[in-house]
Amino acid sequence: MDTIFIKEIKIDTVIGLHRWERRMRQTVIIDLWMGADIARAAASEALADTLDYRAVSKRVQEFVRRSTFLLVETLAERIAELILQEFSVPWVRVQINKVAALRGAKGVGIIIERKKD
Repeated sequence: MDTIFIKEIKIDTVIGLHRWERRMRQTVIIDLWMGADIARAAASEALADTLDYRAVSKRVQEFVRRSTFLLVETLAERIAELILQEFSVPWVRVQINKVAALRGAKGVGIIIERKKD
């Protein structure tokens, strides 16, 4: 199994429990790793034979911009579900960095891995 990754997708969204967080957009940085078999695409050099990472990125950005979750855990789960349902991948790893969550820290976040049922 091969891995296709997308690093540091920066998206502004409403995320957080606190009242002040609900009134503003915050930046989250998302990294994605997705299982793929790239052998066919490598032989054909056809986009149709591989995972279109541009389409994945655009879809995730659209979803996250519109979301208003309380927890990054929920956001990560929903992103994983979206990718597994809408794209042909057997597994996905989602990392979310909520960059302004803690004073004095570069970021806090979560990493999850999910597989197709």
